[in-house]
Parts: sequence; C-alpha cells; structure tokens
Amino acid sequence: MSGHSKWSQIKRQKGAADVKRSALFSKLTIPIILAARSTGGDPEVNFSLKMAIERAREANMPKENIERAIERGTGKAGGAQIEEVLYEAMGPLGISIIIEAATDNKNRTASEIKNALTKFGGKLTGAGAASYLFSRMGKLLINIADQKKEEVEMSILDSGAEDFEEQDGSVAVYTAPRDLEKVKKNLEFSGVIAKEASLSWEPKDSVVISDEAVARKILNLMDALDGLDDVSMVYTNFDLSTELEASIAEELIK
Repeated sequence: MSGHSKWSQIKRQKGAADVKRSALFSKLTIPIILAARSTGGDPEVNFSLKMAIERAREANMPKENIERAIERGTGKAGGAQIEEVLYEAMGPLGISIIIEAATDNKNRTASEIKNALTKFGGKLTGAGAASYLFSRMGKLLINIADQKKEEVEMSILDSGAEDFEEQDGSVAVYTAPRDLEKVKKNLEFSGVIAKEASLSWEPKDSVVISDEAVARKILNLMDALDGLDDVSMVYTNFDLSTELEASIAEELIK
C-alpha cells in the first residue's frame, strides 16, 4: 500500500499499557456484540465474530466477558441498543481522519468527538469528504520473527492477497474485504498464522508532517479520539517525516 499511516504502527507499539484494562475490554466487547447481532452467535459460521473474539482473547479478556457480549448481541441478555456510526473529519494541515464508533447515544458520541477535534485543531466533515482518500481493505498482520521471510512471502503470493508490506517486524497483508476470510484460511493452510485480522481503512496517499509542533498536536488528537469510550478505531493519512519519526514515536511509546 502506498499510503499506510504511522499512527497505526505507533498505536500498536504503545499497546495497552496506557489504556485502563476495563476501558480496553469495553472497546473489545462492542465488536463482539455487533457481529453477533448482525450474523449470529456462532464464530464458526460468523467470520466477523470470530475475528472479534480472537482480538479479545489476544488481550486476555475473560471467557465470561466474551460469552456475555455474544448473548447481548443475540438478544439473550438485556442492554441498550448499540449501533455503528462512521464519522469523517479533518485535522491540522488538512490531514483526513475516519472514525469508527459504536454507541447507544449518537448525540453524546458526536459531541465527544467534536470536542476532541476542536481542542486539537480538527473538525467534523460531511460524509465522503475524507473516505474517498482511503480504500476499504481486509488486513492481516503476520509476525515473521519465527518464520522464514521468503516462505511467508511465497505463501502470501499464493493466498489471493492483493498486496503486502513489512511493518515493524510484521508483514501486513491486504485483501479485498470479501476475500479476507479466504486469504486467512489459505495462509493457515500453508502454515502461516495471522496474529490479527480486521477490516481497515487504508490511506491511498500520505500527508507527510515535518513540523514538530504540528506533529505533536496531531498525535495528541489521535490519542484523544482513540481514548473515547465509544470510538472503536481511528484511521488517518498522516505520516511523520524521517527526522521526526524516531524521536517523537520513541518518546510516545516509552
């Protein structure tokens, strides 16, 4: 992909250390509820649910929490109705932002997102103002630390994937959204296991940020949005210049 953003990499490196465990579990519960409500509570036939459960298990979410989320999604347990909402926004220097949220109160969620954007020089935009700069893709992350790189790449080429690239010791594999499950299974058949599978908004091109003050404002904005309880994922098309990447990214993940 030509325009992948450094934010996704920085966020992975920061990990869950700066997120309260309860807040992390809350964010991971929502996709389980939505997937179970949409296509049923059996992960063997519901790939979206299977992906959501795998992410929850990776974060050591207790089995009981996962089961309660599935029951809520299938209507076996009570709780307010949750719906998915997509917001589009612009940030400092005109960077584009896509915000996926899940909420039982759209007015509250929109207000919280708007406040975070305003605080750090951003603003909400209309539908389509940012999304045309991104491609909707399936994305798999493969850890190549214990695997031969050449063999992994050959398996990817044979899997039906559209593209792949190295990212911080991992390989990101991109697929058409409808092909994500098929490519994942093809890789598993060849012995290559993805540590993460998801649908993603990948930027077509990047806006390179070379001003340190602006970069810090953007990163603070990303953190503020990502920290909102109702926000599931944040995607953006900014990239740090080579000079800033090492210093700022290293500082943020300490």
